[in-house]
Amino acid sequence: MERKTVRTGKAPAAIGPYAQANIAGGFIFTSGQIPLDPASGEMVGTTIEEQAPRAFENLRAVLEAGGASLGDVVKTTVYLKDMGHFSKVNEIYAGYFGGAMLPSRSAVEVSRLPKDALIEIEAIAAVSMV
Repeated sequence: MERKTVRTGKAPAAIGPYAQANIAGGFIFTSGQIPLDPASGEMVGTTIEEQAPRAFENLRAVLEAGGASLGDVVKTTVYLKDMGHFSKVNEIYAGYFGGAMLPSRSAVEVSRLPKDALIEIEAIAAVSMV
């Protein structure tokens, strides 16, 4: 199976030994995106209202670098430090994934995320090999 690694400076660089995303079998598989500013590498904000949009924008940048868009996403996994943020994240999520073709989704509360982020999101999207 052909595989292509995706890299972009429009999203934070990987903070470990992994790729921002990989394309294989007609899908792009993103690594989890946390709310780091791509230019500075610093965490954006301290609230879920500040952090969630940055995580979604980072996800968008990785998808676009791989030739996909948020509209091509078929599955997301959202990791939350506090499930109490679920309803607010749903509001923000709807702004990025509106429309008739919503992706499947899992949302999980975790005890800790990299860099003490409040949210991390990963996605699988349909894409052509380019």
